[in-house]
Amino acid sequence: MKFRLHLFEFEDQPWFPEVLRAGQMDYLRFMISGLGIYRPVAPLLAQALHQAQQPQLLELGAGAGGGTETVLAALRQQPTAPPGLRLLLTDLYPQPAAWADVAERTAGAIRGHAAPVNALAVPADLLGFRVIFSAFHHFAPPQAEALLRDAVASGAGIGVFEGAGKSWLEIALALTVLPVAQLLLTPFFRPFRLSRLVFTYLLPLIPLTTIWDGVVSIFRMYPPADLLALAQRADPAGRYRWQAGQLRHWWGPRVTYLVGVASSQQ
Repeated sequence: MKFRLHLFEFEDQPWFPEVLRAGQMDYLRFMISGLGIYRPVAPLLAQALHQAQQPQLLELGAGAGGGTETVLAALRQQPTAPPGLRLLLTDLYPQPAAWADVAERTAGAIRGHAAPVNALAVPADLLGFRVIFSAFHHFAPPQAEALLRDAVASGAGIGVFEGAGKSWLEIALALTVLPVAQLLLTPFFRPFRLSRLVFTYLLPLIPLTTIWDGVVSIFRMYPPADLLALAQRADPAGRYRWQAGQLRHWWGPRVTYLVGVASSQQ
């Protein structure tokens, strides 16, 4: 699927109820972490961190922090990863309860930033190699370009990762298998929320909005060629070395990525 459609997502709307947003984020975190969706990016990201000489990851659009634990664990196994690697979670809509849960499980190696953070204008005091997991598709081309331009202007390395390969098969799974998984697994999500059960089983707004947003996310994804085009427009002077492509799990799923590191740091 080579085309891109920037359709409506509930998660993007400021009026979307926080209880439903949290329910979606909890589901995504459980699935992404449980399946280890982003584990294949570890060698590529570790090399980029080594080149940028950066011991901290700064995650933008982190949601509930889905996948960050498996990414951090996989990174620490890479010989080029910096020692004492840490990760700071940020989002325009912070998820303090979910982030506190992650921080406790990782002994503080992953922690959250309490204040809202606009990924298009990251505060200068928030340092680290910027990463975006499962969120870059939320930005239309002008905003996506601005996000990359902000990283270039600050001299920060950046990695964009989407846990899909943009295919009709993935859309079919989002419409069939994944909703069933959500219904079966919701009681096991942590931290426990009574509201999650109410809006999953009694009034199934969380599954319905998750299905819609999941399908739209695939339509919104940028293929590698489009990611490189955005990077080139954001960095017309060629200050960064950019690479884009797809990584594949041995069992099938793909991750689409864009990574940029300042040429002076290589």
